Amino acid sequence: MLEVKNLQKSFKAFKAVNGANLRVERGQIVSVIGPNGAGKTTLFNVITGIYKPDSGTIRFNREDITGLPSHLICKRRITRSFQVPNIFQRLSVFENVQIAVLTRENKTWKFFTPSKKLVIEETEKILSSVGLINKRKNIGSALSHGDRKVLEIAMALGGNPEFLILDEPTAGMALEETVRCIDLIKQLSEEMGLTILFCEHDMEVVFSISSQIMVMVRGNTVIQGSCDEVRCNEAVQEAYLGGSDVC
Repeated sequence: MLEVKNLQKSFKAFKAVNGANLRVERGQIVSVIGPNGAGKTTLFNVITGIYKPDSGTIRFNREDITGLPSHLICKRRITRSFQVPNIFQRLSVFENVQIAVLTRENKTWKFFTPSKKLVIEETEKILSSVGLINKRKNIGSALSHGDRKVLEIAMALGGNPEFLILDEPTAGMALEETVRCIDLIKQLSEEMGLTILFCEHDMEVVFSISSQIMVMVRGNTVIQGSCDEVRCNEAVQEAYLGGSDVC
């Protein structure tokens, strides 16, 4: 479904992504792990059109999407969340998701129809699926950190994706919130059929839900494989898992 080959992205002399390779099959949950500064978020930013790569290729559903801007990436049903929740702080939970749905449906220029009457059913369906329907009237700025992260996932769902990218979805969450987020990711994959790519520092989360794991070090792909293959790889143990033999 997604194939990244020899991707390169530099910022002046710093090579943030330096030969990254990634393959995601339809229906998989694939995680990207690596030390801080390994290039995970930059990789996601290049895939989703925030940055243009210096070289390399990105193919989605066999189409070359290398260098396309973000709005055209979204039209191909690739959506994402960010490390820091990127929501409309002054709008309600309902309005945040409603905007995402309206944008996808090209209804943001319906001058003669009040926005409150548009896409209500679909917005409520999304909020129900992520467990935020009872907080639909709450203002974004009043939400807990965990609820903000979940709201951003709901906004991503408003784009009707078939491929969802999550940048550290459980970062900063309490244990209860983390468990809830893991269950949500499983639900999106199993019940909604989404293909999911995410990066995460919590190894318990990574090994509990990943179909495949790709490991990045200094912008380069060290390995991509099953959980057992990654866990037992000597280079991964040395670079990321502290050099301990966990096999």
